[in-house]
Amino acid sequence: MPDFKKRETANKIRIGDLLRAKQIFEESEQPNKRLQSVDLGDKKIVRVNIICNVVDKFESEGESRFASITLDDGSGQIRARLFGEDTARFKEFNQGDTVTLIGLVRSYNQELYLLPEIIRKTDPRYLLVRKLELEKEIPKILNSEQKQQIIALKDEIIEMIKTAELKEGIEKEEIIMKLKHSQPEVITKEIKKLLEEGIIYEPRPGKVRYLG
Repeated sequence: MPDFKKRETANKIRIGDLLRAKQIFEESEQPNKRLQSVDLGDKKIVRVNIICNVVDKFESEGESRFASITLDDGSGQIRARLFGEDTARFKEFNQGDTVTLIGLVRSYNQELYLLPEIIRKTDPRYLLVRKLELEKEIPKILNSEQKQQIIALKDEIIEMIKTAELKEGIEKEEIIMKLKHSQPEVITKEIKKLLEEGIIYEPRPGKVRYLG
């Protein structure tokens, strides 16, 4: 019987988590090593299923045909790329469209990108549905190790906000971008707790300062 290779699961994931995941490359002497997978927790991710907005579009001119669209789901941005005759598949998509993309995770020149297998326009409301779906997967009951990680994260956030007092505060988005080892949803939740506890305050929307 022919030996059929099992197709990898298309993992539902937020772009920000994908970009923060550990990239695993094959062992090779070549300067551009082939990406084997990105590891997130106990998952080895090769294919993804994402819902996102198209925020930019590019198509090259000349003999080397190449096209890309930049995708954003609110947690981060990543480019999807097509080559040669396949670039025609991007013709129907424009800035502002919401799409569902199933595709392979690739890397070139240290940039993670997606190679679409399926891409189609989607109702924008599904962006929120997917966000809520993924948030439900965040563990509600934490074990001792996870509790220690949350405590360490909280201390990191406080220290970052304290240091930022020299420039009269720090943007929440900057905290999220710098703490790449943690999920944006978890960081946002801890910032909200610090606000509720009166340890920090918000002089204007999106910016926080240390109160103590």
